[in-house]
Amino acid sequence: MSQMPQQAAVSKCPSCEEPLEPGDRFCGACGYDLSVVPARPEDSPTLAIHGVVPAPDDVDWPVARDSDGHGHPAPVHAAAELPGTDSGGSPLPPPPPAAPPSAPVAPAAPAGAPAPGVRFDRPGEPEEYPLQAPDPRLTAEPAPVPGQAPAPEPAAASRQSAPAAPDAAEKVCVACRAGRVDDDGYCENCGHAQPRERDHMEQESGPIAAVSDRGLRHHRNEDAFSVGCTALPDGAPASVAIVCDGVSSATRPDDASLAASRAAGETLLGALPRGTHPQQAMHDAILAASQAVNALADEPATAREQAPHQNAPACTLVGAVVTAGLLVVGWVGDSRVYWVPADRTTPPARLTEDDSWAAQMVAAGLMNEAEAYADERAHAITGWLGADAYELEPHTASFKPDRPGVVVVCTDGLWNYAESAEEMAEAVPLDAAARPLHGARVLVGHALDGGGHDNVTVALLPFPAPSQGAGSA
Repeated sequence: MSQMPQQAAVSKCPSCEEPLEPGDRFCGACGYDLSVVPARPEDSPTLAIHGVVPAPDDVDWPVARDSDGHGHPAPVHAAAELPGTDSGGSPLPPPPPAAPPSAPVAPAAPAGAPAPGVRFDRPGEPEEYPLQAPDPRLTAEPAPVPGQAPAPEPAAASRQSAPAAPDAAEKVCVACRAGRVDDDGYCENCGHAQPRERDHMEQESGPIAAVSDRGLRHHRNEDAFSVGCTALPDGAPASVAIVCDGVSSATRPDDASLAASRAAGETLLGALPRGTHPQQAMHDAILAASQAVNALADEPATAREQAPHQNAPACTLVGAVVTAGLLVVGWVGDSRVYWVPADRTTPPARLTEDDSWAAQMVAAGLMNEAEAYADERAHAITGWLGADAYELEPHTASFKPDRPGVVVVCTDGLWNYAESAEEMAEAVPLDAAARPLHGARVLVGHALDGGGHDNVTVALLPFPAPSQGAGSA
């Protein structure tokens, strides 16, 4: 998470948000004592992925660090070496008793203009979106009109109750599941308009799968993902998932997320077979994604003249690499990775920390998590990929889980409805590691049932990576 580093590096007063100069000890506007702002901890998760955790007084805890940004990944820590804390620094609670999952209330959408160094990846409430025609995915096939005469046709053909099955290469209507789809996007049989290609996307690659959906309130899907499998030089399988969320306040957020996901996925799938350490490969993949998004800002001068106040294309990114014994995560922004063990009697964990206003408030000790995420500024992001981003800070961390489970890589369109690790574990089906596509569909459905206020994207990776079926995808 992009936390406040030290008093001298805090750019704004935590109390009145007035700009500060390096070395200030008190705010010149309100007199706030900057010495009470805590120093920034090492920038990486310190969550236990199970294992026996000794008492804090018995061991000098190591810190899971980022790569140093100069081609040298940080050491890998076993799960038992990391203290069991949540993102606020509190000890992980014991696993809750089994209970039917319930959808949490969606947090209020943020409002107000972004402050310097902050972007909003969640626009306001639905009045900002034009009214759309009914989603064909949610519309039942129309019933026949009583008394309507059928069109004249040969006697033999009049007894047919369904049109001829379309060829395998042709698109089939999502409403009637029988008619061909014209080039203009309408079904020849029932007349329904078809969803756009990115409104709902599914992909399964070996043991991993991902699903992305436009949601129920947005007029387009600004999320994108990339999944694939490859093999390490020793033949061991490796699974890769990248999930990107376009920043809605920027121009062309859908193009930004697509470019970033493709660039990061291709970089990882190309680097791992060459023997690059997975954590270094993830770091390089985030840089490649950043360059791909930056390139989108190189528009003709005429385009900039027509829209001089538009922000550059931007998105967030989160990814995971799973090998036989190693889990690597990387991120910029507020999309997340969760660890859900196969044995649900052991606690799950969140493995990333948001680059967001709310996370900064919690890290600075100015608010607890409940207060911070209830604020209308909670989803203002402080880190993103884009030409107008501040200094890029790719976050990476490595883990060695000591038991099987499933890795959940998702945008805030999902975790808004299952924010804590325990809530996410309740929403993940018990057979998600064996049926990842089904599990991803269930999680997307969980978000849609909760209100579907945002685009929803989730990828599921079983851990450890299966030994069979390795190959390039």
